[in-house]
Amino acid sequence: MGELLGPLALFAAAVTLTPGPNVVLVTASAANFGFRRTIPQMLGITFGFGTMVMAMGLGLAGAVHAEPRLHTVLKYAGAAYLLCLAWRIARADAAGAPARARPIGFVEATLFTWMNPKAWVSALGAVTAFTSVGGDLLAESALIAAVLAAFCLTSTVVWAGFGTVIGRYLANPRARRAFNGSMAGLLALSLIPVFW
Repeated sequence: MGELLGPLALFAAAVTLTPGPNVVLVTASAANFGFRRTIPQMLGITFGFGTMVMAMGLGLAGAVHAEPRLHTVLKYAGAAYLLCLAWRIARADAAGAPARARPIGFVEATLFTWMNPKAWVSALGAVTAFTSVGGDLLAESALIAAVLAAFCLTSTVVWAGFGTVIGRYLANPRARRAFNGSMAGLLALSLIPVFW
């Protein structure tokens, strides 16, 4: 597995640092609530992604392959939840006080990640690409989950920092409305692959 650590790190960087639903949500949260209040959300996303990868490695991938309808249900339930969140972001109060009085917390962020289609595809891809036939499935899955979770945490910190900087320029209600509308639109657009 050691020889795959470099490619696994590159894979992890590609799937976690590129924009997707989690990144959009963290950026919007930090812009609206600040970095410190977004930390539970960042930790929840990281925990959710790490546990998802472990679950995939320990058999969930087999269940999804054996019962394709499970994948369809998860995909559309996740997309519906993400569209609901996009709507809430779009409707955030332009005066700077979001319609929701607090950012998404640890548990909600964990569940959000489990509804994120990009996270499912990434977890499944990682497990299928970086485990070996006849290898120690528990050890390999744990290593993959740890690497992906570390990169996920790094990504959420970077994007929350970006959101915090943006938030300083959003004192103007019109600018905040435009930003929240853009973040909601990006979150909705990130779901296009779900429907293809």
